[in-house]
Amino acid sequence: MGLGLAALGLTAGSVVTERQAELLFGEGRHPDADRMERKRVDDGAAPETARRETVLGQPIGEIEQRGQTPLLAFDFVLSLIVLWALGDDHTRQVIERAHERAIATVLRWLENEVAETRWSSGRERAKAPALVVAAFRHFDNRDGFPLLHTHCLIANRAQRPDGSWYALDTRRLLQHVVAAGTLYTLTMTTEVCEELGLATVPREVTPGLRPVMEIAGVDQELIDWSSTRRQRIEDALEGITRKYVAKHGRLPGERGRHGLGWWAAQNTRPEKKAPKRLQQLRAWWRASAILRFGQQHQQPGNGPAPGARR
Repeated sequence: MGLGLAALGLTAGSVVTERQAELLFGEGRHPDADRMERKRVDDGAAPETARRETVLGQPIGEIEQRGQTPLLAFDFVLSLIVLWALGDDHTRQVIERAHERAIATVLRWLENEVAETRWSSGRERAKAPALVVAAFRHFDNRDGFPLLHTHCLIANRAQRPDGSWYALDTRRLLQHVVAAGTLYTLTMTTEVCEELGLATVPREVTPGLRPVMEIAGVDQELIDWSSTRRQRIEDALEGITRKYVAKHGRLPGERGRHGLGWWAAQNTRPEKKAPKRLQQLRAWWRASAILRFGQQHQQPGNGPAPGARR
């Protein structure tokens, strides 16, 4: 995905191979560097010259020689949960289409309004309306419960009009993470509600912080059933926050809360399990929900609708 594909000779929607991902996100080189390098050597170029020509921007080696860690990509994750997992086939298809279109909307917004390249140690910058993104979808969380989400791996390189490649302004991107998530949620839920005749309501997830928008008519127990990771993270975060208050004598600010939340997520993160087919996962989710709640959850349009949330 992304308007930056044209500069690399790639086509939107094409499959990213393992080697292409390794070259771009692991080495900071053109995704087709192997082919390009072989051709240049066959044409008489020195191997080192041929390799250098496939590097996008500053070589990783030069960054590491300064004692810095090269940042090659950002992972934007956009997700929703229960309605997609327990709804009928029509509901699932509507949500998946809305999910994909909302991701495309967020990406266009990042390219048009947010992304900038930087150079001269950040003193110079310019708009970068052409990102290079590898997107891949997961259906469940690490506990095996439903979590339709797409990882949008954004390459930390963008081409300027003169053809040179520079790093993105990472601080600016991170400052707009919450706005990107809000735009995704608004775009996705608006389309889903219009298509399925549903409505959204605000719900307070964390006391004192802004509420999140969710599909109306969702039982809190059903949300908790699917949010196993969230509950484990919240329990860990409570203990980490107590230690922070004991050490600093105050509650953390917004930035500090995000940092503590990241640590809580890492400390409770289980190992990944072998992937399962979606059909198998959906059968297990439905059986699990029925065992937990009986037949009380119903399809949208026939009673309380299992809902989606970010």
